[in-house]
Amino acid sequence: MSHTILDRCEIKGLRMTNQRKIIAEIIENSFDHPDVEELYNRASAIDDSISIATVYRTVKLFEESGILDKLEFGDGRARYENADREHHDHLIDINSGKVIEFVDNEIEKLQELIALRLGYELRGHKLELYGVPIKKA
Repeated sequence: MSHTILDRCEIKGLRMTNQRKIIAEIIENSFDHPDVEELYNRASAIDDSISIATVYRTVKLFEESGILDKLEFGDGRARYENADREHHDHLIDINSGKVIEFVDNEIEKLQELIALRLGYELRGHKLELYGVPIKKA
């Protein structure tokens, strides 16, 4: 996790237009999980010549190159995050669509134990929890 998205694009030999650089920088600096529409809104605010088609093509290229991970949380929107990041899991608020990243060492250990119990060495996982806020009395 020492390289930026732009660095990894160059390492992979991707042709980086100014528009692709803008999209890469937006993703690099995003703390949420933007979908194409949100990426387009942010990119076109910087360069109004960027089309939504350019954003779609760019995220597809970045995803196919292993630079971005595509996330689908069951709401019909594909969201994206940097593929080169610290491991984390997601809690999705099904009312608002808000995505909360978290790491829990107990869950990590339990997943390892379950894999071992079933006769496997765990090589990776993806955990998504779906919930609604608890109403306070």
